[in-house]
Amino acid sequence: MKRSTFLCGSLAAIFTMAIAVVSPAWAQAPFDPPGLDRAIAAQEFHTDRLFLTDGVVGTGVGVNARGQAAIVVMTEDLWVTGLPRSLDGVPVVVRVTGTFRAINRPDANGNHDHDDTVDDDTSTEIDPTSKFDRPVPIGVSTGNATSCSAGTIGARVIDLISGDVYALSNNHVYALENNATLGDVINQPGRFDRNDGTTCLLVATDQIGTLFNYVEIDFSTNAFNTVDAAIALSSTGVLGNSTPSDGYGTPSSITAHPIDCLNKRVQKYGRTTSLTKGLVFAINATVNIGYGSGTARFVDQILVDGGGKGGFILPGDSGSLLVLQKNEVPCGLLFAGTSTGRYGIANRIDDVLSAFGVEIDGY
Repeated sequence: MKRSTFLCGSLAAIFTMAIAVVSPAWAQAPFDPPGLDRAIAAQEFHTDRLFLTDGVVGTGVGVNARGQAAIVVMTEDLWVTGLPRSLDGVPVVVRVTGTFRAINRPDANGNHDHDDTVDDDTSTEIDPTSKFDRPVPIGVSTGNATSCSAGTIGARVIDLISGDVYALSNNHVYALENNATLGDVINQPGRFDRNDGTTCLLVATDQIGTLFNYVEIDFSTNAFNTVDAAIALSSTGVLGNSTPSDGYGTPSSITAHPIDCLNKRVQKYGRTTSLTKGLVFAINATVNIGYGSGTARFVDQILVDGGGKGGFILPGDSGSLLVLQKNEVPCGLLFAGTSTGRYGIANRIDDVLSAFGVEIDGY
């Protein structure tokens, strides 16, 4: 894991204390369905065995139709058999999601790049794939200048000690699945969105920062990843902290624990699908994620259902910030989804921020 030298235990303690002091009233009484702790314990104990069942792609903890905490087992298709109805007295809910992937594509030179892109345009009044006047909004196209690719700026984050500000996105958007170099130029829009029909153009004036830090993704068999995240050093004159006008606005600098997000309505603004909404149906999830470099297991994740129409998160939306609809309080950093776009998966936002010693530069 690459970390900046300023990270230390005492700094993490300062942030924890600060959050405890200023947490709003809604955070003091989290959603607590009956049996939640028991369900988490049973899920964690049985996850390895559940993954031995062919077609199981993930596990988590959610709520069943009776409002009880339940183990959620995600499957590749309808034909998965042999799953229990309960484990250690905790009900099991099976949800057919399909597999999860951080989608990749070859770049203009035939090399494999490592972020999310799509071939079709989205027709919206505001085009998140276009170049924006500086300071650029969050939720729009971005990418590493060495790659013909594009993902999403999730948020502007700030180091409260140095005052430096950064663009937050995914490792696979900014650090190209661990293959980038610190100091690489970061652009807005991403070069994929500068395609003139034959070439992804490199435009010097597109620069909004430089790759400053990232958390490595571990692709080894027994790894337990928690975040797919990277930050690019920028400035307030270049990078704004609100979405375009058709988005949700400015996120809160106070963040939510996953329990506060469970069974709650959430939204995101991304490069491909702009503003979309969904429901958090599972937390504490363990999921295998496909990348160009291989498969990586992630733990303690947040899962979102965008509804039957799909399209909650599509290629190019990686890096979007997941916030509560009620008050724009961040829950997570989206980084992967299913082929239909209905289901998305997000890192816990507190894990992302603590990895870099920053906080959301919001309202």
